[in-house]
Amino acid sequence: MLQSDGRRVACIEETRSEAAELAEAFRASGGQAAWLCVTPSPHVAPMINAAIEAGMHVIAEKPWMCSAAETEALAAKASERGVRLGVHFEYCLLEQVEDWRERFHDVRGLRFGGRFTVSRGDRLGIPALENLGSHLAAIRRYAAPQSEITELICAYGATDERQVWIENQLLDFSENQQPIIQRFVRKFEDGTNQFPFDVEFALRVAQDLAKYRGRQTAEFPAP
Repeated sequence: MLQSDGRRVACIEETRSEAAELAEAFRASGGQAAWLCVTPSPHVAPMINAAIEAGMHVIAEKPWMCSAAETEALAAKASERGVRLGVHFEYCLLEQVEDWRERFHDVRGLRFGGRFTVSRGDRLGIPALENLGSHLAAIRRYAAPQSEITELICAYGATDERQVWIENQLLDFSENQQPIIQRFVRKFEDGTNQFPFDVEFALRVAQDLAKYRGRQTAEFPAP
């Protein structure tokens, strides 16, 4: 997609355990941004650090698994070096979600829910609520952050469904054809506006999911 959109892409496929070695590989690539297409895990923070050391902007994949302290440190270092950090929440850029953002961003008392289920199994070793639910929670945080999460249904090995709703307004994006990844990249590249999907946004999404999971656990205690 990046190449077809007129960008030069260099791939670093080897695994590097040393941050200094990875930073050197980033520098040698001649790139301006590093897209970390790796499974979210504790090794993502050192990789982001290496890219920042190389003077590169960084995009990481969801879900965000760094602690609040790690997130704050990464954001501060990126700001000091003059680079941007982003997390890939492309579904927030659906046209209907942007419309909801204009209408509902500051409205309180709304109920938000979503369903994201896939027929494939768990290939990443990440619970469905954190992996698939992060997309739903990101849509809510971007479009209607004052709303209450009332229901999130996420599962592997189920019927393929992707839906979100605010009150009685339903958005089904199971068959999405919109160029949302291209929109994400262009928004990330636009240095004139603050990028909305930074690591602090990603941390808040993770915290929203943790709060929702905790509430569900409290409401349905184990027998």
